[in-house]
Amino acid sequence: MSISFCMGNGVSTFTLSHPTSLQPMTYSDLVNAWIQELNIYPSSEAETLVNWLLEHHLGLRRVDMVRFFEKDTLPSGLIHDFERLKLGEPIQYILGHGPFYGREFEVTQDTLIPRNETEELVHLIIKENPGIGNKILDIGTGTGCIPITLFLEMKEAKVYGLDVSERALEVARRNAKKLHAVVNFLNCDILSDHPAISELDVLVSNPPYVPQKDQSEMHRNVVDFEPHLALFVPDEDPLIFYRVIGEKGKSLLKKGGRLYFEIYEKAAKEIKELLEKQGYDRVTVHSDLNGKERMITATWN
Repeated sequence: MSISFCMGNGVSTFTLSHPTSLQPMTYSDLVNAWIQELNIYPSSEAETLVNWLLEHHLGLRRVDMVRFFEKDTLPSGLIHDFERLKLGEPIQYILGHGPFYGREFEVTQDTLIPRNETEELVHLIIKENPGIGNKILDIGTGTGCIPITLFLEMKEAKVYGLDVSERALEVARRNAKKLHAVVNFLNCDILSDHPAISELDVLVSNPPYVPQKDQSEMHRNVVDFEPHLALFVPDEDPLIFYRVIGEKGKSLLKKGGRLYFEIYEKAAKEIKELLEKQGYDRVTVHSDLNGKERMITATWN
């Protein structure tokens, strides 16, 4: 059995070739064939990615695709994007957007892709800070998914987002405009600058935290495509962002204000000890839904 792609006039025709006949390719035929080609991912993940790509290009729900495939034609752009997927490029970059907390956020290769564990961090902030008018700062905002979501989900919050990358901030501003969120985005290198903000109720950050030496353990679709500026830290000082943000947080937070970090699961103990030495109270490590230690909270008194 083989699959042929005939390109012409912006439309690709797909046929499933059998030894003695030519028959139209079905939806299941294409999905199964592409799962086999997408062998850099586990089969269940490959199936999700293939269906996501098809839904994006065809504008159809999965249940409607069977009827579409009876016409035996697909957009040529779909083939191009599938080739990118085979090379390991994350589907969020291919499509130009990704889901976060029930909304779609623009993503580019200047921003990290929003992830499930960051959703869990945001959910924890919302749950623990039910009051009205919280003043919130997100450091290393990327797409702006954290501060935008907090503004939209919390009551009358005043929200700020900082990033060292102006190109990432451009993406964040577009996301805020599209989602009708009021967030003050500022260009700031937290390692050398001190934000002119004070009396925060919440300080949150998902900073760079992967030591350079751990690159070899990571999937190539992260290392080859996502911005290293937002991922990696020097091997000789892997806690640099936690230490600096923790120290500056003491003047940024009001008394009783809360600090929230997404953390590297291998460094949970060290980060907890660091914050305790800096004088924070109620320093607590939280596990994500997969049982990994991926969040830490602390209170400044």
